Amino acid sequence: MKLPVRDNIASLIPYPPGKPLEELEREYGITGSIKLASNENALGPSPKAVAAVADSLKNLHRYPDGSCYYLAEALAKKIGVSPNQLVFGNGSNEVIQLLIAAFLGPGEEVITSQPTFLVYQKAVQAQGGVNRVVPLVNMHHDLDEIARQITEKTRLIFLDNPNNPCGTVFSHEAFSAFLDKVPDQVIVALDEAYVDFVEPALRIDARDYLKHRVPVVALRTFSKAYGLAGLRVGYGLMHADIADYLHRVRQPFNVNLPAQAGALAALGDDEHYEKTIAFTREGIGWLSSEVEKLGCTPFPTQTNFFLIDVKGDGKKLYEALLHQGVIVRPMNAYGFPTYIRITVGLPAENQRFVKALAVALTEVDRA
Repeated sequence: MKLPVRDNIASLIPYPPGKPLEELEREYGITGSIKLASNENALGPSPKAVAAVADSLKNLHRYPDGSCYYLAEALAKKIGVSPNQLVFGNGSNEVIQLLIAAFLGPGEEVITSQPTFLVYQKAVQAQGGVNRVVPLVNMHHDLDEIARQITEKTRLIFLDNPNNPCGTVFSHEAFSAFLDKVPDQVIVALDEAYVDFVEPALRIDARDYLKHRVPVVALRTFSKAYGLAGLRVGYGLMHADIADYLHRVRQPFNVNLPAQAGALAALGDDEHYEKTIAFTREGIGWLSSEVEKLGCTPFPTQTNFFLIDVKGDGKKLYEALLHQGVIVRPMNAYGFPTYIRITVGLPAENQRFVKALAVALTEVDRA
């Protein structure tokens, strides 16, 4: 079929979604699988959020609040900003797209690291923009080289901090020094999807930079620490002038009714939030210790996932684990062929992974 599709769209590759767990089990002839591949919150959402979502269902015949008024008021009060500095989206992915739609023209440039969250580069290409990519150095953002890559055509810089897939962070000092090199007209977007898991002493507070000479935007989500990945709700924290332009390109009613109800309730359950953070850090510590005993090297992380150097073919090891019903993420597509990535699971899932890893290492060694 001949269609008048733009070249920049025709050359895009669709996001590769993972197969449903049930389909993988059917293909491999296994049952009782566990998924530790998608950086999800194994504890799940707050029971208060679940109840709020259930209660919202009776109003599904109504449109949601187009301004996320109550969610914005509650979040603004909690983090000490004005509601007009917040823009909510159908996941933080949508806020990324809004930034690009509002501030990037055809042929203009966006700088990202590589590897990083792949949505940035896809959204730039779809907009007709140009991606300038800077490789990570020792699995960390190369902020000096990113600054050197800025041109008169640069409009946005996306920095995931912590980085996905590596789990690394940069310091206040490094970020401040970087901003000193950035021109006034370039927007720096800090993607803080995993910021809740960062140790307090290492955490950058984006609020400190909202009045900086360089416009800084923080992107956050309710998918990770709040366990609401299935609802798709995220937000951007920014200067009110930037938010105004994002609202001009934002679709009405973009955050659905159950998502707003769940996020608002989750925001008010500090006990469940703190339990999630403690659970995650404990899981990271235990898993790291156990994989070291098996001769693998865990990479330090500030997230709910971490990389493991298996000292061999990571793709083969992924397949060997899959045959045992344990789903992780191979890293060959990211340029790390000897690594896999694992998300912290429930204690029984973590134990099952370690046992499966021990078997898989033996099988891959014999292959």
